Amino acid sequence: MAREQSLDLVEVADKADPPVCRIMNYGNYEYQAAKRARESRRKSSTTVLKEMKYRPKIGSGDFDTKTKKVEKFLSEGHKVKVTIMFRGREVYHPELGRKILDHVAEVVSHLGRVEVMPKGVEGRNMTMVLAPDKKAQAHHASTSKKSGSSNTDGSRRNRSLAPSDNGAGTPTDGVTAGRPVEAPVEERAGQPAEAATDTPTER
Repeated sequence: MAREQSLDLVEVADKADPPVCRIMNYGNYEYQAAKRARESRRKSSTTVLKEMKYRPKIGSGDFDTKTKKVEKFLSEGHKVKVTIMFRGREVYHPELGRKILDHVAEVVSHLGRVEVMPKGVEGRNMTMVLAPDKKAQAHHASTSKKSGSSNTDGSRRNRSLAPSDNGAGTPTDGVTAGRPVEAPVEERAGQPAEAATDTPTER
């Protein structure tokens, strides 16, 4: 029967009693199976735990640089372990490290959420784990899109209200019918404006 239809007879359950066979195009079956496997691998993203280290007395420039990297990791779908490293007597002031962690969580709240809260100083480190937040990312993307469209509409309205430069519009300061207005001749050396003309002088 399979030969009459130019198909293949494939045994799909060899341990069944009796064994189960199916008439199919085996080449097409293998192609579809490989295609499904590729799609499955593409959809399954591997989550990697990244780490970013801060100091309790970190400067604003370094803080911004490191936090931007944290945002990049979260946008790529990775978890981020934020570590505060204490040195010397800094370990007696854990509130400084907790303040940095709270600030980081606040700055990246549009991309991720706190998955593991800091439990205090462990050894000389204080850690917090951030995880990507798909809902927050979608909300931030939609908000940014709306604000961008509103800015574009506002700029279009401003351009439409701008005066025309073809000379046929309403005259502005120093311009009449598209031509500049000459300024009045200033008085020279105390002479009135009428006398301030270019006349030759006899020598």
